[in-house]
Amino acid sequence: MQTIESDITPTKEEKQHPMLKLALEIGPLLVFFFGNLRGEWLVNTFPALTAIGGPLLVATALFMVATVVSLVISKIVFHHLPVMPFVSGVVVLVFGSLSIWLQDETFIKMKPTIVNSLFGVTLLAGLMFGKSLLGYVFNAAFQLDETGWKKLTLRWGLFFLFLAVLNEVVWRNFSDTVWVNFKVWGTMPITIAFTLAQMPLIMRHTVQEQAAETEK
Repeated sequence: MQTIESDITPTKEEKQHPMLKLALEIGPLLVFFFGNLRGEWLVNTFPALTAIGGPLLVATALFMVATVVSLVISKIVFHHLPVMPFVSGVVVLVFGSLSIWLQDETFIKMKPTIVNSLFGVTLLAGLMFGKSLLGYVFNAAFQLDETGWKKLTLRWGLFFLFLAVLNEVVWRNFSDTVWVNFKVWGTMPITIAFTLAQMPLIMRHTVQEQAAETEK
């Protein structure tokens, strides 16, 4: 039970270092993007990387390393692993390893589909059983009443499924370069825009009790 509480309640370090937390979540994606962008240069400069495969697989290997480093730093600095980056990291390692081992880029391309589907289905299934699980995903970034969490959980559940479908459309119909650009520079703005669109709901259902207790 204590482990769950540590995931729901933001630690003092998370409140003190919000930019570091953001950098640790976005950093591996940027490594993946630049790894793919400079894949040929990396292979020419470090010939040993040819054993991994083409530029996208080299970028995948770098993505895996960056993901592990990010999770380790999160554990050391914040004293726990946030749910969403941890689950995403596990999928990255599993599907990335399969991609490199089988020399098949399909597995890493399906990673966003698997992760987003997993979160979407989990959130919507939780609602069916009367549980609003979004607090675990957002690491208690917001303090909402029960109605607010249910509405926000429904919206995010559907949004995650939308991202899963969108990823399938992009990687199956466009080039690797387009897909990588979409994954890094497309998904993030879409997610930010969606998050900002939820602010009116969040403001209406924010609970002020915790802030009042902090001031005492």
